[in-house]
Amino acid sequence: MDPTYDPCRPEWRDDPYPLYRELREAAPVYWAPTTRAFCVSRYADVMFVLRSPEIFSSRAMFTFLMNQGYEGRPPLSWALLRFLAKLVWRTRLNPLEFTTARHLIAADGEQHTSLRSIVNRGFTPRRIAAWEARARELVAEAMVKLRSGAPFDLIGDLAIPLPVSIIAEMLGVETSRQSDFKRWSDTIVHMVTGPGRGNPLAPRTADTMIEVLAYLRQVVEDRKRRPTDDLVSAIVAEQDGESGLSVREVVQFVLLLLVAGNETTTNLIGNAVAALLDHPSELARVVADPALVPDVIEETLRYDPPIQMVFRTAMQDVEVAGTRIPKGAYVVPLLGSANRDERQFPDPDRFDVSRRPQGHVGFGFGKHFCLGASLARLEARVALEGLVPHLGQLESTSPRERVDSFLVRGPRRLELHRAA
Repeated sequence: MDPTYDPCRPEWRDDPYPLYRELREAAPVYWAPTTRAFCVSRYADVMFVLRSPEIFSSRAMFTFLMNQGYEGRPPLSWALLRFLAKLVWRTRLNPLEFTTARHLIAADGEQHTSLRSIVNRGFTPRRIAAWEARARELVAEAMVKLRSGAPFDLIGDLAIPLPVSIIAEMLGVETSRQSDFKRWSDTIVHMVTGPGRGNPLAPRTADTMIEVLAYLRQVVEDRKRRPTDDLVSAIVAEQDGESGLSVREVVQFVLLLLVAGNETTTNLIGNAVAALLDHPSELARVVADPALVPDVIEETLRYDPPIQMVFRTAMQDVEVAGTRIPKGAYVVPLLGSANRDERQFPDPDRFDVSRRPQGHVGFGFGKHFCLGASLARLEARVALEGLVPHLGQLESTSPRERVDSFLVRGPRRLELHRAA
């Protein structure tokens, strides 16, 4: 077992799966000294962590990812003070609320249930199904470019515009600013999960964060004055009463939906197409039988999930796989490893489009199961249904450059062209 393994370091990002296997065999609960976290790699143990929110708090999704490891306010510095002054001037948001505001992905118990109920109405089966026609329009537009023979980047020409357009329309924000939404999302992913946990106070990053917060603050204010039939208006409506959301909480709620609403689907589509191209015999099966497309999606979520890990905090001393985890420690359930655990999935390193992997954790599990899972599945299904008739005649010879993130996994570009 490599004693230098750390879940946040970039050395293993191209292909983390052989190392996951080592972890499962030699150190199923591995202490990563740099990150100071216990990495849990076996399926049964990952499920124990995800099923036990009373023992493993989701608060770490805020403290570890968004607050640079601090439970309270980070240490003051001139750079931080300059950022806060500019934040207040541009957005009129109270920066002191940042550490106390409620975050959907970092809440536990009744607080999480209450927050999730606010947006659940936008993700009912009926509402999600209603977006299929719009998804088909967007995919059809992308297929025109693909059929024309023009250079076609699966990510930039389809996997990004499809989910970004739909989540923007769901929220009721300007779809004409699609490039801004993706730029903001990329900045946040880099800042939170990029190499060296990007410096949030670097001028370019700080300016981008202020830009997106100022924009969303204006959207929230507009919906307060003129509510419409969109998700932002529904969230804004929850500002009434003692337990109502603050303006800051509404803004960060919308920001989470905007980022998560495109990152997961973009990388799911990219990973699915990459896996099919890397496994020509499986691609041939799908081309011959397009009814296998939903199975491709589930196998991709198992084989190469777009989210590789989540973070938890131990609320008490607990033992996992014979290892004592002390109260207050960070715990990292490795979703990508659990999905390749041979104890749960036979021959796990084989991509098999007819596997139908019941119980994979590609969208997490339990109370924090991905809110937008059904939307991501719909978007990925429509995208693959449009692509599959063409994939048998396409190839990708460009280098497989991946998103530079320890949390998010997917190709940054995937250029497709007619096979010679």
